[in-house]
Amino acid sequence: MNTNTAPDFIRARIAADLAAGKNDGRLVTRFPPEPNGYLHIGHAKSICLNFGVARENPGGVCHLRFDDTNPTKEEVEYAESIMRDVRWLGFDWGDKLFYASDYFERFHAYAIELIKMGKAYVCSLTPEEIRAYRGTLTEPGRDSPYRNRSVAENLDLFARMRAGEFADGTHILRAKIDMASPNLNMRDPAIYRIRKTSHHRTGDRWCLYPMYDFAHCLSDAIERITHSLCTLEFEDHRPLYDWFLDTLGTPYHPQQIEFARLNLTYTVMSKRKLLQLVHERLVDGWDDPRMLTISGLRRRGYTPAAIRNFCELIGLSKKDSRIDMGVLENCVRADLDENAPRRMAVLKPLKVIIDNYPDDLVEELTAENHPKRPELGTRQVPFCKEIYIERDDFLEEPPPKFFRLAPGREVRLRFAYLVTCQAVERDPKSGEITALHCTYDPKSRGGTAPDGRKVKGTLHWVSARHGARAEVRLYDRLFLSEDPEADKAVDFKQNLNPDSLTVLSDCWLEPSLGQGAEGQNYQFERQGYFYADPASASAAKPVFNRTVGLRDTWAKERGRD
Repeated sequence: MNTNTAPDFIRARIAADLAAGKNDGRLVTRFPPEPNGYLHIGHAKSICLNFGVARENPGGVCHLRFDDTNPTKEEVEYAESIMRDVRWLGFDWGDKLFYASDYFERFHAYAIELIKMGKAYVCSLTPEEIRAYRGTLTEPGRDSPYRNRSVAENLDLFARMRAGEFADGTHILRAKIDMASPNLNMRDPAIYRIRKTSHHRTGDRWCLYPMYDFAHCLSDAIERITHSLCTLEFEDHRPLYDWFLDTLGTPYHPQQIEFARLNLTYTVMSKRKLLQLVHERLVDGWDDPRMLTISGLRRRGYTPAAIRNFCELIGLSKKDSRIDMGVLENCVRADLDENAPRRMAVLKPLKVIIDNYPDDLVEELTAENHPKRPELGTRQVPFCKEIYIERDDFLEEPPPKFFRLAPGREVRLRFAYLVTCQAVERDPKSGEITALHCTYDPKSRGGTAPDGRKVKGTLHWVSARHGARAEVRLYDRLFLSEDPEADKAVDFKQNLNPDSLTVLSDCWLEPSLGQGAEGQNYQFERQGYFYADPASASAAKPVFNRTVGLRDTWAKERGRD
């Protein structure tokens, strides 16, 4: 989908390294999520990049590695969801599935090596004291009073930390680098902390766990990663990444390269904030179709191809920016316009009684499944005396350029006949219109007038006798503001859109859209693109989620009102 012929800066760097024979001509990337939440659209960009560059180069390999070093936030559910999402996007790691927890003994050995080198020490400051000693962006930090403990004392304390003698927070192991460094990440960062918490893979074997910055670079080195591709927030961590590997003299030293993370309008990309929405029940779980999680997008009806095309279209840069949500939606429309079969669905039904149509007659009318792809064939749609049309397709006093149904006006029923409205029925109490009485032209089957008269309006419809009742969920953007986090003084949840979900419980669909359509995408003619919700397969009636609306020019392009 990307029409750019020049490679992005990362692919150009990789091509140059391969041409120069660097890393013995190997290319190994990795996608290294922490299993502490569900993946979102931002992760899709990283997945497409890391697996994509490996796929594009002969012999290239991409690992899936879980950086599972914080058992207080990690769950098996999250790891399973991540694997499911990566596969759904169209990528596979083969036999290259790894866990940082597999390397805990090796990390521990590296930590002891740093202590013996005089490059790490056990610090007994409280977390609050550590923050106070750290300094600021304009003021250097201060040395911990425990910084000059002897190697023997540090080894003893570290061994006792592993043995579980101390409570959480009483000691940490820190690297001894430079408390005056302008880079705060280099001011004696923590390497290990005590966490007396069971790990989802190692159980209770450990009560101290490595910090992310320590484990991440060593995992890359252990797996012989050649290019460690990560987002810009890790740029300031790169000196620490290199310091650990250089100081320890690891046999392999991957090259970290940063790129701008994906920021989209009308959403948040923080897993912590997404978790907050889930835990506070402001959404219906991680797979709520309003969420920009991959599982939420999948349940809404987004396709893997559309997301991959979106990631290719936006490309890579070294500068953070905010992408308009419309760009993603257009990628979804483009894919579904090409591939989604067409169906008719009436979301806000109004009954139409065709008075001169035989009471017991049922016709099977031929309808095309896709106007631009005849190879997708046709289907039979039942037509009878009573049908439903959209309530909005009738007005008693139509304004100019309203070409739909009105008293005395003739319109075309898609694939069927020309009908003319003759009268209306009303509720005697409310006065609301409850039905329309029409007549049809028996000679206009297929929607063509036999005398060549022109009819401007074309309406979709569903047989009242044969249609399938369904629930339809109309999703809008989850937040009202383009940047829900712009005002730091305001809780981002104050920007939630109260109208992000509208449930229509009495919709009528073509019979083929009844039970059994789960997991399929469709275009509902004149309505938008919809997805049969597989999570609702056991519901009393089918549930369809609106994936995305039609283009604003859709009606004009097809000659409809």
